[in-house]
Amino acid sequence: MKSLIPDNVSKHTNVYDVLEERGLIAQCTNPKEFRDLLGREKIKFYIGFDPTADCLHIGHFIPMITMMYMQKYGHTPVFLLGGGTGEIGDPSGKADMRQVMTIDTIDENCRQFKKLFDKYIDFDDEWKYEGNEGVYTPGRQNREPLPGKAVSVNNAEWIRPAKFTEFARFIGSQFNVNTMLRADCFKTRMDRDIGLSFYEFSYMLLQSYDFYVMHRDFGLMAQLGGNDQWSNIIGGVDLTRKLTGDEVYGLTVSLLLKSDGEKMGKTVGGALWLDESKTPVYDFFQYWRNVDDADVNTCLRMLTFLPMEEVNRLSALEGSAINEAKEILAYEVTKLVHGEEKAKKALETSREVFAGGGVSKDMPSMQIEKARFEGEGFGLAALLKESGLEPSTSEAYRTIQGGGARINGEQVTDKKFAVTLDCFEDGSLVLQKGKKKFMKIELV
Repeated sequence: MKSLIPDNVSKHTNVYDVLEERGLIAQCTNPKEFRDLLGREKIKFYIGFDPTADCLHIGHFIPMITMMYMQKYGHTPVFLLGGGTGEIGDPSGKADMRQVMTIDTIDENCRQFKKLFDKYIDFDDEWKYEGNEGVYTPGRQNREPLPGKAVSVNNAEWIRPAKFTEFARFIGSQFNVNTMLRADCFKTRMDRDIGLSFYEFSYMLLQSYDFYVMHRDFGLMAQLGGNDQWSNIIGGVDLTRKLTGDEVYGLTVSLLLKSDGEKMGKTVGGALWLDESKTPVYDFFQYWRNVDDADVNTCLRMLTFLPMEEVNRLSALEGSAINEAKEILAYEVTKLVHGEEKAKKALETSREVFAGGGVSKDMPSMQIEKARFEGEGFGLAALLKESGLEPSTSEAYRTIQGGGARINGEQVTDKKFAVTLDCFEDGSLVLQKGKKKFMKIELV
């Protein structure tokens, strides 16, 4: 598989400098030493993905992009599937305990993750991890990974065989509870006095154990992860140093944040998923097409592989010209996630929708039973909410009264307006919120 990253993406030759240039580095345990290592040697490094769902969302994509850069510059990515840690779930920043999943669900989610990884990363699928039968029994790799290839391993292979008393004696004895309680990953719980079960408290030990096992058994040198993982990563670095005496490294990747500090990728329907069955390609495209002007530079730097000269040129556009940058952003991110053909179709549909006043054969649509529009009809505010154009009826009321709602191009300002069968033309109508959001309603 040819790398999706072009050779002209950067003038730098050390991947650390490339990641820094793109704004992808948040924190690093020993920045100078780690940068020197990356310039001097080709290393194995990992990022863990707990299978909390059967699909990844855009928040996961930043670490994946970081792995793609690392692979481009000759380092070996190790995708760690959290079949073991997923049995607990990371409590970092969570106000409540994660829903407990069955082993079958966890294993199936891991399989779905690997299928998604295969779209972006070139794997050596003949590489295997072998031999772990408990805390005191080292495992091994069957051979070194092929140059330029990534490998995948599941931490269920060493967590599930571990005996509790052995784990507590060998690993638990290396951790100070007082220090753990001050970690950022537990702050949400402790500051709000919500409490933390021992079940979740043990997660940091398991993630730290991952790092130690992989360094011991096949020479892994670094862990990368989201910036919310800093405490867990530090735990792994410290544990590995204590038990082996070796220097290893941790680096966190910047979270994808809006200019106001909120996480990007949240939609009315929830997360912005990478699977088109959960987030349709057109909706995915439109999300990036509609980002705020202030967020264009961040998105172009972190989510595309455009050279920095082009990123800076597009980011400097002002007024209506910034729409060119947003269109390129939407196209590039959609192409990366869904492929060039689907990105082109989304771009064409977007242009048709805006040029045609919201009409396009490929525009988003939904079907609603004809009977719901008979008689007194279906309230427009309720329809805006059900279509996903508004998050709530109260928001829909405000949009209508503010002149932001249209049916078939006609503005509606009466918040009590009801949509009846008379509003449909050939069994469909176009519902519009503002200038950019459309939904075709089809009768069934």
